[in-house]
Amino acid sequence: MKSLRRLLERGAEAGVFAGAVGLVRVRGRTVFRAAVGWAETEPGRRSMSLDTVFDLASLTKVLCTVPVVLRLCAQGVMELEAPLGRWLPAATHAPCGRVTVRETLAHTGGLAAWKALYLGARGREAVVEAVARLPLEGRPGERVGYSDPGVMLVGAAVEGATGKRLDVLFEEHVARPLRLQRTRFCPPAHWRKRCAATERGNGYERDLAGRAGADFPWREGGIVGEVHDGNAHYALEGVAAHAGLFSSAEEVARGMEAWLGYRRWIPEAYRTEALSDQRGGAEGAPRGLGWMLYHPAAFFAFLGPRSFGHTGFTGTSVAADPDRGLVVVLLTNRVHPQVREGIVEFRKAFHEMVLPSIE
Repeated sequence: MKSLRRLLERGAEAGVFAGAVGLVRVRGRTVFRAAVGWAETEPGRRSMSLDTVFDLASLTKVLCTVPVVLRLCAQGVMELEAPLGRWLPAATHAPCGRVTVRETLAHTGGLAAWKALYLGARGREAVVEAVARLPLEGRPGERVGYSDPGVMLVGAAVEGATGKRLDVLFEEHVARPLRLQRTRFCPPAHWRKRCAATERGNGYERDLAGRAGADFPWREGGIVGEVHDGNAHYALEGVAAHAGLFSSAEEVARGMEAWLGYRRWIPEAYRTEALSDQRGGAEGAPRGLGWMLYHPAAFFAFLGPRSFGHTGFTGTSVAADPDRGLVVVLLTNRVHPQVREGIVEFRKAFHEMVLPSIE
């Protein structure tokens, strides 16, 4: 595995990220793990370690929100074909209220990719109302269009259906069954020394607010142990369906192995559904429920024709190949101390090297 480790080291040396943790498991056995570079470089340097906790960003969608929804569907609390408006009174008569849970998780609901909702919304009701005012950018089922606001609505619908906040549901439906102890929303203060730092403040979102004339108490120092995403942090107190989960590489791998069916967790019919193409004729790359599915341009395409995966803005990614029982976790802090380019190409290079390294 020296070639994989060396590739990680070169990524840090080239400035693609400050530090990284890579982990590869085959049928439940760890065949590669390495930590390189720095978990934090400002104001002082702190080395990356195998148990460093990362802001997973959009991996929250597939490691928290999708499994919570599927388990609730199995219990009869929710339905994939139901419109979001069933559980969201503020969106009942809005265009987004007629989009189904299935369409939203498959990113075929026609909702916007991203909006700075935190500029005018605080709290779950205000967020739902803000999304409800947005026009759809396409007809539901017409095309695949990745949407953070859509998944935020799913999170609000889950909370409306159960009367419980998403972090409580995550603990009940994911963390406890999978015995996760280093995976949670809103890490406590004493976890700070374990967490990989993200951006110095959040320049992009601060600039947006400046142009909009908004006045906020912006985070100016390095962000450590707080969710990087502005909508999750400012509008939703760190607990959101689209971002906010923190975890270590080892526990992320455990969650991925559960998706391979190694644990009785999500009922088999729902797990199979989530990993099946949900486009239904919509234009765009294949999508499951939350998951990116195999296509030639996918960063994990080298793993196999039934592979699936997901990425996170902070520099995180997961991928798996059911045929090999293979799980690949790559967690980086590529937004520290500022957003860096090159992670897209690096991910592909890393996953391309995995199979030659293990076979």
